[in-house]
Amino acid sequence: MKISVFGLGYVGTVSVGCLAKDGHRVIGVDVNADKVAALNSGTAPIVEPEIGGFISTAYQHGLLSATTSSTEGIVQTDVSFLCVGTPSHNNGSLDLTYLQRVCEDVGKALAQKKTPHTLVFRSTILPGTTEDVAIPILEKHSGKKVGEDVFVCYNPEFLREGTAVKDYYHPPKIVIGERKQGEGDVLAEIYGGIEAPLVRTSIRTAEMVKYSDNAFHALKVTFGNEIGILCKQLGIDSHEVMDIFCKDTKLNLSKVYLKPGFAFGGSCLPKDLRALSYQAKRHDVDTPLLNAITVSNSAHVRGVINKIIGLGKKRIGFLGMTFKPDTDDLRESPLVEVIETLLGKGFSIQIYDKNVMTSRLIGANKRFIDEHIPHLSSILTERIEDVVDTAQVVIVGYVSPAFGPALQRMRADQMIIDLARIGGRETLVSGYDGICW
Repeated sequence: MKISVFGLGYVGTVSVGCLAKDGHRVIGVDVNADKVAALNSGTAPIVEPEIGGFISTAYQHGLLSATTSSTEGIVQTDVSFLCVGTPSHNNGSLDLTYLQRVCEDVGKALAQKKTPHTLVFRSTILPGTTEDVAIPILEKHSGKKVGEDVFVCYNPEFLREGTAVKDYYHPPKIVIGERKQGEGDVLAEIYGGIEAPLVRTSIRTAEMVKYSDNAFHALKVTFGNEIGILCKQLGIDSHEVMDIFCKDTKLNLSKVYLKPGFAFGGSCLPKDLRALSYQAKRHDVDTPLLNAITVSNSAHVRGVINKIIGLGKKRIGFLGMTFKPDTDDLRESPLVEVIETLLGKGFSIQIYDKNVMTSRLIGANKRFIDEHIPHLSSILTERIEDVVDTAQVVIVGYVSPAFGPALQRMRADQMIIDLARIGGRETLVSGYDGICW
């Protein structure tokens, strides 16, 4: 396949080398004449294991060349990877100067081309940038309609400096963002020899995946460092702690707890986070990440409270009030905090939760409710219909098979706020609003 790569920085050069190694005819394009000259002499403009050899071999076999001409890069190829830099401004926003410039140049080159062309954006850009910034520029300067003569995809890269070749050929996943089904087929063909989960999704989702990955990587580094600093002060081997921590692939290193939803609660997480933060303070250890977890969690709860208040409806029903399904544990349930706040503001509340019976509450559970909702028995109902038939707004606290049929009977003048992402959302007659979706 004939492929051009725009931008011969780190990602672009790695892409050039690996694509050429796989037998594609590759043209590197960059405004920097020194980088172009390096490739045209069979030399890599960056230092990265194996890439220098790939580029040298590809050059010797006539599979690789470079140019400063965008027109040559477009007219002589069928697919173009756009890998230009998107540095930060001082305020954290992205500088899209290079992206906009390359889109202008590519658009003008596309105006001269008679055959279809596929553009693949690999630059790290915020969701919406491809469709709201790049595509309008391309269409303006090419005079062509994206989706007809020109096809656009977004393909985030997951390359780490120092292990880029290994990451290219053994990625955790291959993500192809496409505007319409099938427009990314050429990318799937290019990556056909690589064994990895292939995900095809929307362009905006693909753009967001890259940021989610990098933010989580930064979070993990910071978490490990804060645990390490505290361990040092306590005379504990932090590496041994984290080695044991990482052996748990059921909960710790897994997808568990990573589904967007409502706040955490219960008898363990809030209490243990407070204790860990207190221990750090006692030893004069600064742990801003650990401290911020409860701050963020509280903000999430306040967001739901404000959403409910903002609806201007006074009759509110709750399906579920424990911190998770299949338990009667109400201790530090974020739903209890929501209910308590709304009661204090004069809202009329009804609750259905089959696992909660006030006559059976004992011990710490009873003490917690006596402190926060002492008159729970007066607002708790044994019939789910009492909630969904009379409430103006129904709050779904968790997923339960019993909730589905009841929610289906709700009227168009009622509203559902879903904290758990219930099934059958598309068939509901009532108004629907998911907390994170």
